Amino acid sequence: MIPPVVGLGAVDAAARLAAGAVTSVGLVRAYLDRIAAYDDPHGDQPGLRSVVAVGPDVLRVAARRDAERAAGAVRGPLHGVPVLVKDNCATRDLPTSVGSVALATYRTRDDAVAVRRLRDAGAVVLGKTNMSEFGWHGTFTRSSVRGEARNPYDQRLSTSGSSGGTAAAVAASFAAAGLGTDSCGSILGPSAHQGLVGFRPTAGLVPVEGVVPLSARQDAVGPMTTCVADAALLASVLAADPSLGAGLTGTALRGRRVGYFHWDFSRATPRGPRPGTGQVTALVDRAVADLAARGAEVVEVPFTREFVRDRLVSGGWMDVRAGIDAFFAATPARWPEGLADLTEPRGRLTFADVVADGRCSLAPETIASWLAMPDVPNPAHDAAGAAQEAGARALDAFFAEHGLDALAMPTSEAPAAEGWAGTTFCDVTANTGVPSISLPAGFTAEGLPVGLELVAPRGTDAVLLAMAHDYERATGHRRPPGTVPELPHHGNPHRPR
Repeated sequence: MIPPVVGLGAVDAAARLAAGAVTSVGLVRAYLDRIAAYDDPHGDQPGLRSVVAVGPDVLRVAARRDAERAAGAVRGPLHGVPVLVKDNCATRDLPTSVGSVALATYRTRDDAVAVRRLRDAGAVVLGKTNMSEFGWHGTFTRSSVRGEARNPYDQRLSTSGSSGGTAAAVAASFAAAGLGTDSCGSILGPSAHQGLVGFRPTAGLVPVEGVVPLSARQDAVGPMTTCVADAALLASVLAADPSLGAGLTGTALRGRRVGYFHWDFSRATPRGPRPGTGQVTALVDRAVADLAARGAEVVEVPFTREFVRDRLVSGGWMDVRAGIDAFFAATPARWPEGLADLTEPRGRLTFADVVADGRCSLAPETIASWLAMPDVPNPAHDAAGAAQEAGARALDAFFAEHGLDALAMPTSEAPAAEGWAGTTFCDVTANTGVPSISLPAGFTAEGLPVGLELVAPRGTDAVLLAMAHDYERATGHRRPPGTVPELPHHGNPHRPR
């Protein structure tokens, strides 16, 4: 029998596997069925286009995990649990295309550290997910290798980016959990717009080795899941720190001091606010009231646009081309024949070769800007890095001055739309290295998810996860998307596959 899997998360999947209620093979078959049914166009739906590739041996790997469990050889807390991985994270058994069709067969010798830790914990890496090409776009997910990912709550709408493939796939129950990366909102935004929990850890907590970089100063790896307990479990595995999930007591908000503020979004576009902005503000106001009802002390704080704009600056995105080229040079891999010979130096794969292939979906002005970037280090890059670190210290001081355990804000000022789904405060986290989490905060009248973002001081990841878990237990806003229902034969032993 193929088990029902809609809404099944990593913690529950692990528990059902341990109890013998399901097998890893059964779960993998269920997820493969759902990917086949819903990821490509079907009926009147365009399909999610969330999965780039499925592992050729996933059923064999799942069978091995089942046999190991039967023999008492459980590898770790994710033993037999199927997960999906964003396509900029190196995998030894699947290509790592970074969303580029020119790299559709690019295969690394080794896993990224984060992927290796998932496998060491027993996870079955089911496949790779769609992403904005080279991780660049944050309001949609579109690649030359898979096209545009679609939002399972309304398949006309954007998933946000750049981890939109992981978000759509996990929301659609194509796996029990997923791995994303975030350089400026790429975990948080897609999670919010797909009704998920997205966790961006403190900079450096989860290794980024083996992840094709966008900006080394801002890149982070983190989980995208259906609940906080799943996020904490994956984070503890990814960081090799079991304490991250140890404080999920359901009482963590008592006595915590949370800062809140309101920004005016009425001039977000030339035509005024984005549709649904008022609904988002009302839902996040309610979410903050829920924090207070759980025992948090909520205080208004002067967290202004000017402070974010002038102090919490980025590293300037000056190292993109150099970072990609350095990854290619340092990573043992195989790539399409002739690709590394398209530009000088011949035989050494570079971003310029990918561009010369002629199929890159990045905008011409973006390509030109990246190709013109000088090597690093250089004085401008060093100065930008110093300004970025000064901003991180300024945010540290803000938390200390106001005695805050967290800041609360909408993950996005507006719900998803066609071609757009944003992450309003991505600069706050990506530019400073603080941990942040996006949590389901309810739905608009149109049925679109809204996210509450909590941001905490550097190094307080365990406290942040515990506070998030407390809020989630009290509210329980998440519900699965209606465009990808349970398949009729899943859970019914009398229906054929």
